[in-house]
Amino acid sequence: MNRRMIAPLLFGLIGTAVLIFLGLWQVQRLDWKRGILDSIEYRITADPVAVPPNPIQAEDQYRRVDASGVIETGEIHVYTAAPSGGVGYRVIAPLTLTDGRKILIDRGFVPIGDKDAARAIGPVSVVGSLLWPDDGALDSIPPDLAKNIWIARDLPAMAAELDTEATLIVAARTDPADGPAPLPVTVNIPNNHLEYAVTWFGLAAVWAGMTLWLLWRIKRRLD
Repeated sequence: MNRRMIAPLLFGLIGTAVLIFLGLWQVQRLDWKRGILDSIEYRITADPVAVPPNPIQAEDQYRRVDASGVIETGEIHVYTAAPSGGVGYRVIAPLTLTDGRKILIDRGFVPIGDKDAARAIGPVSVVGSLLWPDDGALDSIPPDLAKNIWIARDLPAMAAELDTEATLIVAARTDPADGPAPLPVTVNIPNNHLEYAVTWFGLAAVWAGMTLWLLWRIKRRLD
């Protein structure tokens, strides 16, 4: 092999190897993300269990629960939009469980015009999911306490406001069903690692092809 071909060959081999490595890494990430999504789907759709005595986010996020208690007076209104209801508010209320613990319940959605309407309180059975909300950039926006308008579901702040534990059930259904329209927990975590892997492998193929073309051009000039 002519010495002029060594540098392009090494450059091509290293570049192709790096791109293949990135593609394989994305395949590993694909399996990892699928595992997370399968775990979340299982928790959301599993048979409901009692609310754990000391819920932990790392273990109980999205866990489906079945609880009975009494919805007490007091509400927090969190500005949101419902898929079929336009803009309005999530209604967060205190729920005293039958064991005496006082937690939070996300009762669901009401339109803007019903923000301050009277709502039924009292005994209730609820099936829903435990949630430690992550509202992203909205978490940095403080609530307007005077108007009772919250932009994000700040769990510790809501618990302090309503004097409850920092535990939240997002209702999927309630009995009686005469309150806000439930907004059950759904998870929309993107999983684009397959597309990323195909992209890296495609670039590796192009890099290898361009390297072969360059070596062919150099060899032709030398011949």
